[in-house]
Amino acid sequence: MEFEDLIEKQLSAHTLFEGRVINLRVDDVLLPNGKTSSREYVEHRGGAAILAVDDGGYIHLVRQFRYPYREAILEIPAGKLEKGEAPEIAAARELQEETGLVAETVEPYGVIYPSPGYTNERLYIFKASGIAKDVAHPDEDEFLNLVRIPFADALDMVLSGQIKDAKTCFAILKFANERK
Repeated sequence: MEFEDLIEKQLSAHTLFEGRVINLRVDDVLLPNGKTSSREYVEHRGGAAILAVDDGGYIHLVRQFRYPYREAILEIPAGKLEKGEAPEIAAARELQEETGLVAETVEPYGVIYPSPGYTNERLYIFKASGIAKDVAHPDEDEFLNLVRIPFADALDMVLSGQIKDAKTCFAILKFANERK
């Protein structure tokens, strides 16, 4: 195995909290130097997100209040994976639920680790094209506004730091690279 000298071996696992969306864990590990330590992390089943680009070159984002940051932020539609749900199905579902858009084509864009220092979450990113309007039906505790932005403006917002959400930055930069 490559980088074997960096591997930490799990000695024990303890769940401190089991929630609806996350679990909080503390594991004891054996370090590469033979000493022991503990690793606190958030266990998450993963999520899917989707960049919707229409035929006019507009990006469809949602603005929603994110409590941990105490601000409303712009981001691509996203949500957690349901148990056993394929990421591309989850991405298409979230697009329709949050924006009322359906996609003719859903293309994989990659997997990102949003914050590997404290969570095992994997975010599966997709691009939607051939989009058409349908009916939105956000979750009952989800409040958001649909924002349609020209691609060039969205890219400028990423580069200037106005869009801060990592999955959104990744998707917009990936699309920019694709357009070269």
